[in-house]
Amino acid sequence: MQNWVTAIRAASGPLYLAIADTIEGAIRAGRIRPGQRLPPQRDLARALDVDLTTVTRAYGLLRSSGLVEGAGRLGSFVRNGAHVQALAAQASDDTGMNMPPQPGFSQLGEAIRTGMAALLRASGPSPLLQYQPTGGYGHDRAVAAEALSARGMPSTEDEVAIAAGGQNALHAILGNVLAPGDRLAAGRFVYPGLLALAARFGIRVDPVETDAEGLDPDGVARALRGGAKAVYVVPTNDNPTTATLGAERRAAIAALARRHGAQIIEDDAYGRLPAVPPATIASLAPERTWHIASLSKIVSPALRIAHVRAPSARDAWRLSADIHETAVMAAPLNAALVTGWIRDGTLDRLVAGVRSEAVARQRIAAHHLGQVPYAAHPEGYHLWLPLGPGMAATDLAAAVRGMGLSIVPGEAFAVRKDRPAAAVRISLGGAIDHDRLRRALECLEALLLRNQARAG
Repeated sequence: MQNWVTAIRAASGPLYLAIADTIEGAIRAGRIRPGQRLPPQRDLARALDVDLTTVTRAYGLLRSSGLVEGAGRLGSFVRNGAHVQALAAQASDDTGMNMPPQPGFSQLGEAIRTGMAALLRASGPSPLLQYQPTGGYGHDRAVAAEALSARGMPSTEDEVAIAAGGQNALHAILGNVLAPGDRLAAGRFVYPGLLALAARFGIRVDPVETDAEGLDPDGVARALRGGAKAVYVVPTNDNPTTATLGAERRAAIAALARRHGAQIIEDDAYGRLPAVPPATIASLAPERTWHIASLSKIVSPALRIAHVRAPSARDAWRLSADIHETAVMAAPLNAALVTGWIRDGTLDRLVAGVRSEAVARQRIAAHHLGQVPYAAHPEGYHLWLPLGPGMAATDLAAAVRGMGLSIVPGEAFAVRKDRPAAAVRISLGGAIDHDRLRRALECLEALLLRNQARAG
């Protein structure tokens, strides 16, 4: 129990969550086995010098998760091995998506439970259980506008639309900004969801050269002179390359778009992860930038909420109409939940929790991949790893598939399929715990170093 006490005291955030986190980690790592009894709640409370209700609340979370079962006065026991193994298998399911890290019993589950309960507590018929106005409920848009304004993008309620996630927002924006046959400037390697939408709309994506800082302004200028009508950019912690545009490049892209009368689609999916977020491009060219602030990459993909700041109120209404055609509306309860989180500071705390876990996982990656060159954002949770000659991305992915590590070949992100990237994107996020992450990265490094030795 002493090891638990040390770990729990060193954790940040609510103490009951730290207790549940520590015990869950011990169960998943096999340090507490199925059928084994947990310390009596009073003993643990005494060792931590906390109120008994704190430990009781933590044990309640463990029971709700299915990891632990109570046996009355006999105490609490780890559930049978089959159930725990099923949970581990579910947590290692590889969808190929880049998901925020889940540090066990983070604040997210509790925030959803308490937030939803508060929303549904009002008596009488709730407007949140009905269809919402096109583009979102006015109060939700007003609060989103306040949050965007606080980030340096002066916004009004009428300039904001609420979409059912970033992909739904991109679908609506492309449908409004570009027509079949139009050209869109973007990096050589981009988010596959954008490529799928471009193919659907008949839009040609012009690949722009990039470096460690992201889009090359000279390449953007050439694309715009060549007829591109818009620029797509993930300015902070680009997916997949992890590049972040500096202030000068953001200003240069804004100036180029103005000069050529082009639109900017700023997919700021990771923009709030840095503790000090860079100024957005929308703050530099608000009259031509479609700014997407989604929750999927900074909190959870389960919420499916994105706040979109359009260049004008008229653009926002057009955008809202397209959102309605494709998704009808963002889930009202989720939109209202996020609004409440913005107002009471919960959203900032949740993002800080993801950031802290991302930093911890980057440290693990730096330790176990120290001899392998790769690109990463220090507060992000994916890596862009070049492959040497003779190393196939599919071989790497197959080698770690059962370990819960998501590896996606670079060709999935390539604009030009005849010039695929000899690289892979590695996601450190999702439900994989630290121990399994270490083992997976150790295996990965061994494969990479062996291949280097053979090639050398």
